[in-house]
Order: sequence, then C-alpha cells, then structure tokens
Amino acid sequence: MSNINKDVMGDCELGERCGSVRMVLQPRDKDLGGFSVRRSLPTRQLKTIGPWIFFDHMGPATFPAGEGINVRPHPHIGIATVTYLFDGEILHRDSLGNVQPITPGDINLMVAGSGIVHSERERPEVTQTDHSVNALQLWLALPSDHEEDEPAFHHYPSSSVPAVRVDDVPIRVMMGSAYGVISPVKAFSKTLYLEAELKRGQSLLLPTSEEMGVYVVHGHLRAKDTDMPQHSMVVLDNPQGVVIEATQDSRIAVIGGDSLGKRFIDWNFVSSRKERIEQAKDDWTQGRFAKIPGDDKELIPLP
Repeated sequence: MSNINKDVMGDCELGERCGSVRMVLQPRDKDLGGFSVRRSLPTRQLKTIGPWIFFDHMGPATFPAGEGINVRPHPHIGIATVTYLFDGEILHRDSLGNVQPITPGDINLMVAGSGIVHSERERPEVTQTDHSVNALQLWLALPSDHEEDEPAFHHYPSSSVPAVRVDDVPIRVMMGSAYGVISPVKAFSKTLYLEAELKRGQSLLLPTSEEMGVYVVHGHLRAKDTDMPQHSMVVLDNPQGVVIEATQDSRIAVIGGDSLGKRFIDWNFVSSRKERIEQAKDDWTQGRFAKIPGDDKELIPLP
C-alpha cells in the first residue's frame, strides 16, 4: 500500500460534502496454474468495496499455440461472478448446462446462489494459434436474502451494454446507473461497475456511490495530490465531487455500491454464515455438487 492521503479532495465548493482517497491498494500476484493474475480484493487492509468482494485482473497475457487458460471445474456459493474481457476469448461452462464463449465487451453474470460449478477454458479454435487474453473477473456478494437463490446464468453481449461520452471521455456502464444511463445487467443490491478511457490531459468527474474503488487497467492518473499508477486500486471515502485526471492515456474500471455488511470467504465460498461455508466445503469434498455436462472428468480439489 502506498501514497495514502486522507485529505485528497475533488473539485467541490467550500462546504460541500467531498470525497477523499482512503487508500491505494497494490495488487498481489496469484498463481492460477499456468498463468498469474493480479488480485486487488480481498486484502488484509480491505475486504469489500460496496458489494464487491473479489477483483482479479487476468493479463494482459500471451500464450503460444497449444497453451492457454484452462481452469478446471470448481464450485461457488453466495456470490455472482462477473467476467469481462478487454482482449481474447474465454469459454464458460457450468453445471446448469450453459456453454458460452465470452468475447471483449460482453458481460458474463453467473449467479452461484445455493451452489454452482463452472470451468473456464478456451476453445480449440483459439488455442491452435498464438493468442492473448486480458480480462477482469469480479465476485459480487449477494444480499443475505439472496444468498441461497437458485443458481442462474445471464450473458449480455457487448451491444447491450450502454455507452455514453462525458466531456469527450467514452464510458461504458456495465452494472448500475451513472451519467444518465442504466445498465440492463441484473443486480441484487445497489451496485456500480463501469469503465472509462481517458486520453492524456482529460479529466472525469466520478459518479457518487456509498463506496467506490477505481482500478487503473493501464496508464496513470491523479486525484488531486494522489498518484494512481497502473494496476493500482484507489479506494474512495464518500465519493462525491472527485475528479481524476489522466497523465497518460489510461483505462479505468470503477466499482462501487452499498455495503452488504460482513461476509466470510474461504476458497471459492462466500457467505454471511460460517457454518454455511463449512457445509459447502464438505459438499464439494463428498461430490454432492452438480457436474458440468461435457466437462465432468476433472475438478479442482478443496485446498
């Protein structure tokens, strides 16, 4: 963690309630077997930002022919996973029988609820040549009254995600509402997820949200006196009136929303109840989760 400044203000008028930078998180590398990802959430310093409990940046990574992403079947409970690609393709399969290639700009929303199993691989047509992948994967904690919902799967093609320009800055609103547009992507609580691309010298007034994090996918920005280096997650308190400025051509992902309270997390399981996680661990070990049709020969064992 670096460049912490609790008094960084946006361009607010005197007496207005302004936002401040709470902390700047530097992601840590995690090995997923064959490739690594940058993990910004959860950390020792911070477990959640609004309802978001997990934030991974996968790539940019280049694979030679014959290699690629090959994440074996594994389970989830108590969350919805959100997968978003900047480059490349990932093949999603799940225990509901869904088989869905994810391409750049799409939103893949998998609601784990009471329990689901999925795998993330690549089609042979992709792996037969050199290729690259650059993607975000996020976990959205479900409100306590939705934690045991029936599992579900929703795929939103890129064309369905609303886009808008603010002061000539292109923005896509993937979840929630901002800048006068509303995303069609299903949400279970007040949730914000958007991306913006800023040219060097451009500024952007961030939307308001109870809690907010700004991840720098690439580039470099500043919020008043706080640097926002590439791959950092800038966490804001009371984000109202916060203006960011790009010192390089930059791309950002903004996440936020209302806090859902404490959640327990163990491996791929999230719940407001510890005993529910223990049950899920036993269910996976004993083979009680549903299988993925067409991808049931392998699995990731409980650590």
